[in-house]
Amino acid sequence: MSRQLESSPVHSLGLIAATFTAMHPDGSIDLEAIERQAEGLRQHGLRGAFVCGTTGEGASLTGEERMAVTRRWCEVAGDDLEIIVHVGHASVREAGELAAHAEASGAAGVAAIAPFYFRPRGVPELVDCCARIAATAPQTRFYYYHIPEVSHVHLPMTEFLPAAAAAIPTFAGLKFTDTDVATYALCIERAGEDREVFFGPDEMLLAGVSMGGRAAVGTTYNFAAPIYQRMFAAFSRGDLDEARRTQLIATRMIETCAGYGGLPAFKAMTRWFGVDCGPCRAPLVSLDDAQMESLRADLERQGFFAEVAGSPVTA
Repeated sequence: MSRQLESSPVHSLGLIAATFTAMHPDGSIDLEAIERQAEGLRQHGLRGAFVCGTTGEGASLTGEERMAVTRRWCEVAGDDLEIIVHVGHASVREAGELAAHAEASGAAGVAAIAPFYFRPRGVPELVDCCARIAATAPQTRFYYYHIPEVSHVHLPMTEFLPAAAAAIPTFAGLKFTDTDVATYALCIERAGEDREVFFGPDEMLLAGVSMGGRAAVGTTYNFAAPIYQRMFAAFSRGDLDEARRTQLIATRMIETCAGYGGLPAFKAMTRWFGVDCGPCRAPLVSLDDAQMESLRADLERQGFFAEVAGSPVTA
């Protein structure tokens, strides 16, 4: 029997899917798939979509393609899905143009990774870059996308948060994609009540939740949201054994997918969950049929599909 702890207050968990950019077999953008993607998010009770980020291969898309994807997501969002558009770019000016377009399209928020070729060397330079981008969308919430493993911008977010809040009128918080949960907790504290700090690593969401996180953006929420929702429900009622067990199901799935290339494996999995999002853009390499069969067999052995379908949890 799972060990029960004193029941903790129940808070809602706002999951935002970092959405894939659907593509036709020839690599062109499949805008028609977006409505079906949005419906899938609604069915699982997700808060919204994070568009054209890492999962969406935003850095591999042209500016015109990014705008087309943004426009279509905003068209299908309705009143129940929050659309946050990643506009980060090596060019701050290009990022600003994408942000202005996102605002004109009706996005709820924009987010930007740091410039990743010529990089800001300190917090003041990063704040300046973010302020320039945010100024082009003056009516829209702005989030900084902290993902140092990709951007190679390793700056202290505990210092960036107050500096950005003072300099950027629309600053709404961070997308914190880092495994440093101690710093994540400090960021939540320093963000205050008016700003959010979205947790990034899906494979350790329970750690983020235990540090006070109540919102997250992630790749696997596109198809595995029920697992994380059950994990959070267990955590909220004080059943840490069940929360750990459920998180481990997701963590093992992510570890397995990493062995098949990571993002290409996640994108390939969409064909098993109702919306085939097609191939990846080069330099990523899509899975072939043999790899797909092998991946599915590995996940079936783990019991992943039964868990994501919401089978009864045994004590």
